[in-house]
This record gives sequence, structure tokens and C-alpha cells, in this order.
Amino acid sequence: MEEFLHQYGYIALSIGTFLEGETAILVASSLVNSGFFEWPYTVVFGFFGSFVSDWLYFIIGRLNGKYFVDKRPNLKTKLQPAQNFFKTHRLQILFSYRFLYGFRIILPLMIGMSDIKLLQFFGYSIAAGMIWATTVSSVGYVAGVIFELTPASFEDNVLFIVLGFSAFGLLVGYSVKRYAEKRMGVPQVQSDIRS
Repeated sequence: MEEFLHQYGYIALSIGTFLEGETAILVASSLVNSGFFEWPYTVVFGFFGSFVSDWLYFIIGRLNGKYFVDKRPNLKTKLQPAQNFFKTHRLQILFSYRFLYGFRIILPLMIGMSDIKLLQFFGYSIAAGMIWATTVSSVGYVAGVIFELTPASFEDNVLFIVLGFSAFGLLVGYSVKRYAEKRMGVPQVQSDIRS
């Protein structure tokens, strides 16, 4: 594992945040104290993966959003209250969407379908992504210090550590999502859209 981290650690971090999000950056930042990652680079590479993911769905929304949504009835149902909420709470959504578990695909899609300008979303996605990456990376770093994680101890307890970080990310994300759903008037959110 140590050799892998030395060669591919930051690349794996970016891929992990592109595909999943919190768990990848929590794991990487928890190993900062042992010297296998550096905190500023962990934030930057974690941010980069999430930034690319956000822009992928934003561009899909901008170029082909209506067709993409019309072909997915569940997504269309879920999108309507989010669009209504976005009209009245645009700034809050643009700064917090990275923390909304279950909305991280749908919100960039929806934003792409809105009238927001490319340069505006570029600025907001950098700000929101850096806030998210810094916050989550800080939590991972503190956990690594408290539990004195090293690549060896991580490898010995990988299942428990990954499950613990995943549970933490899901708990925080779910709590924020439920709060947002109440504000949007969504009675129940389908589980077909992954974060």
C-alpha cells in the first residue's frame, strides 16, 4: 500500500472524488499526519476530482439537459422541486450543493439547464468545491491524528475505516439533504440518483 500511495496517491484521490466524494478525501486526509499526503495537495486534488464531476453534469445539462431529463421520468419528478427551490435560493444552492448527498448529480444538471452564465458557474463551482474539499479534508486530518492512522494501520483495518468514513459522510450528507428537501417541499426522494 505504501508504494501505491507514493506513486498514485493523488491520482487515486482525484478519481475517488470524481466517482464518489467524501470517502476518498477523508481517507487521503487521514493519512496526512503519517506523511503520505500533504494537506494542501489533498485539498487541491480532492477539489479537482469533484470539480470535473460537477462540470461534466453541468455541460450535459447545458447542452442536452431537457432531452436527458425527459428520458428519465424519476429524474424529471425529482428535478421539479429542485428547480423551484433554485429560483428562490440560487446563492445558497450554488455554495452548498457539494454537501447535498443525493443531489450532486441533479443539481449541476439543473444549474446547467438554468440561465446562469458559464463564468458565473465557474466561479461558484471553484468556491463551493474548495469549501467542501477544505472542510472534509480537515475532518479527515483530525480523525487521522486522533486515531494515529498510518498506511500499515489503515491496511490492517481498511474495512472498518472505510465504513466509518462512509457512514460519517452519509450521515452528514443525509442530514443536509433532508433539511433541503423540507425547504423544497419534497415528500420523499427516490434513491435512483447517486451522489
